Amino acid sequence: MNGQHVKDVMTPEVVVVAPDCGFKHIVDVLADFKVSAVPVVDDGVVIGVVSEADLLHKVEFGGAVEPARLFERRSHRSSRQKAAGETARDLMTSPVVTVAPDASIGAAARLMEQHHVKRLPVVDGTTGHLVGIVARRDLLRRYLRPDSEIRREIVDDVLLRTMWVDPADITVTVEEGRVTMTGRSDRRSTAQIAVRLARGVDGVVSVTDKLSWRFDDLDNRRVPTMFDP
Repeated sequence: MNGQHVKDVMTPEVVVVAPDCGFKHIVDVLADFKVSAVPVVDDGVVIGVVSEADLLHKVEFGGAVEPARLFERRSHRSSRQKAAGETARDLMTSPVVTVAPDASIGAAARLMEQHHVKRLPVVDGTTGHLVGIVARRDLLRRYLRPDSEIRREIVDDVLLRTMWVDPADITVTVEEGRVTMTGRSDRRSTAQIAVRLARGVDGVVSVTDKLSWRFDDLDNRRVPTMFDP
C-alpha cells in the first residue's frame, strides 16, 4: 500500500560521462542511448548533469563566444558560459538535485516538480555513489497495474489482513484504476480508514466512497450508552 520506493522503479544501469568528456562525445552519447540528459560522474560521485538544454546554448549563441556584460543577468551569464563550454565540466548543471533509493516515489515526484527537472540521479546516502536514475515515466509506471491486481490488493491486504474486515461487507470494483467501494461497515472510522488505505494502493487513480456504517463513532455530539458495541 503506497509502499513503492525510488529503488523499486529506478533504472539501475545508468549512462554517465566523465568531467573531461568532450561536447561532441556527449551529443553522441545522448543520441546513441536515446536519453535527454546524462550524469557527470567523478570517482563514482555525481557532480552534475548535462542535458540537451545545456548543449543547446551553443546553438543559441551560434558557437560565438560573447564578452561578459557589465550588468548581466545570472541566467544569461550561465547560458553564455555554457555556449563556450567544451567539456562536461563546463556544460553541466551543478549542484545536481538527487534522491535517495529509499525515498518514496511521492517524494521524488515533489522534487521533480519543485526543481523543474525530468529525472533525478539516485545516490546512496552512505557512499555518495550513483546507484541509478529515476525519470518521470518511472514514477508513472505504477499506474500500469491491471485492475484485477489492484482489486486483489485492496481486498486481501487492506480489508482482510490490515483491517480484519469481511470482504462480504464491502464490495470493491476497479475500472481503469478508478476504485468504487460500496457496502456497510460496523463503524464510521473503519469505513474512512478503508478508503484512505485504498487510495494509497499502487495504481489507484481515485476512490469513490459509497460506504455506510452502523455506528458513528466519530460523532462527538453523541453520548455513549451501555448498549453501544
